[in-house]
Amino acid sequence: MHNEQIYEEPSEVDADDGIVLLSGPGEVRVRFTPDAAEETSERLAAGAMKARGQRYFSRTRGE
Repeated sequence: MHNEQIYEEPSEVDADDGIVLLSGPGEVRVRFTPDAAEETSERLAAGAMKARGQRYFSRTRGE
């Protein structure tokens, strides 16, 4: 991964002519097929839940 910056703001998502467009934050610009966008959204949701769990358990252990 080249960009190690952590973003607080979510990406913007739109669709145009059957292509899903993701932009931001920063210079992020990605174009997905509908299938790839759907799979990516599922992976993002799973990653977000995992990260929330990690934060929760690190706080409860006093880390």
